Amino acid sequence: MIIKNARYELTAVKPGQYPAGNMPEVAFVGRSNVGKSSFINTMLNRKNLARVGATPGKTREINFYNLDERVYFVDLPGYGYAKVSKTKKLSWDDVVETYLYSRMQLKLIIMLVDIRHSPSEDDRVMYEWLKGNSISSIVVASKADKISRNQLKARLLDIKSALGIEGEAMPIPFSSETKQGKEEVWSVIDKIILEGDSNAVNNQELR
Repeated sequence: MIIKNARYELTAVKPGQYPAGNMPEVAFVGRSNVGKSSFINTMLNRKNLARVGATPGKTREINFYNLDERVYFVDLPGYGYAKVSKTKKLSWDDVVETYLYSRMQLKLIIMLVDIRHSPSEDDRVMYEWLKGNSISSIVVASKADKISRNQLKARLLDIKSALGIEGEAMPIPFSSETKQGKEEVWSVIDKIILEGDSNAVNNQELR
């Protein structure tokens, strides 16, 4: 997919504020410091379209980005930041869950995990939800430039095992610095959005 015009559309916290219409959506989930904003900017060849929050875990809104009036990229609030109060955590969980359960336009969920670390309990809960849902999803291992090539396979296998990714599927290694994995992720998005492949779920039939 060649994107000529990517722009910020709006910010929402409840369904009445979501964009109108039936344009398909690709949503991004992950821990607060996993690099979702950098991932989105890299995918769209932009430097500051998606802005990195000054304080991890602070943002509780959903940001929608319009790509050529063809598809929305949807940046969901990050989870798992230790300094967040229980009250705020619950409110953020509600924002995310409401979107995931109610948004009919959602066609693909991209879950980001940090390749340097084993998935957290929050990551495992998120992936279990993805496995039990009918929405297509993939796992992307961000910050691949932060490890050596010799470490890559072991780190991907660790993530695969910790999340319980089945079959031969593996997380896609990704780097915002080197652009590693960018074309592979776009091929998945093209497959789901352009071809309407609703049977490709949880990496299994996408790799």
